[in-house]
Amino acid sequence: RELLDPDAIHETEMQLQMLTEAQSVRSADGVHDLLLRLGDLSREEIALRVASPELLGSLDALLKAQRILPIRIANEARTIAVEDAARYRDALDIELPTDLPRLLLAPVADPVVELLRRYARTHGPFTLNEAAARFGLERRSADAALRTLVLSGRVLEGGFRRSGTHREYCDAESLRLIRNKSLARLRKEIEPAEPRLLARLATHWQGVLAQQR
Repeated sequence: RELLDPDAIHETEMQLQMLTEAQSVRSADGVHDLLLRLGDLSREEIALRVASPELLGSLDALLKAQRILPIRIANEARTIAVEDAARYRDALDIELPTDLPRLLLAPVADPVVELLRRYARTHGPFTLNEAAARFGLERRSADAALRTLVLSGRVLEGGFRRSGTHREYCDAESLRLIRNKSLARLRKEIEPAEPRLLARLATHWQGVLAQQR
């Protein structure tokens, strides 16, 4: 926990969650791609990731075109890309509209594992309870899925956040990014000073420039 810089974790999480200004969505197609990348989002969560509030109006057009679907997860209204319909249906027992293309309704193998795999890819360190609460999953089901991901090497288990007290999980690639950012910050703290700054420090330290009494 002491080796990973909290600011590096926060910066990585912001990037993975597409919350930086440079990643702001600027089109209706971008909103659809956002849902494909991050999975289910509430309207408020989408609003945090679009370049202007007017883009929220594109949700109605995307819904009419059946490119997105409104669903309820953990007693919250959220939106998903239609390509994820079967995955959420099989993982969370969600009822889908009957007029969706049959190609999108094929059964999904290990749907809970797939949901948590994407959750891990788009977050920094997290606990079992945080992941289970996001999807309204039973702890047993979420734990089994995370265990599968740990055994595959895609997710690592340990203690990563300094404020954490429980067992945590982190996507292997996300952890690599956090570790590299943490090392970069440490190197910056110990990098050599410029000769001009060192000379200024030395003269002040020795009192060379001090006014003579």
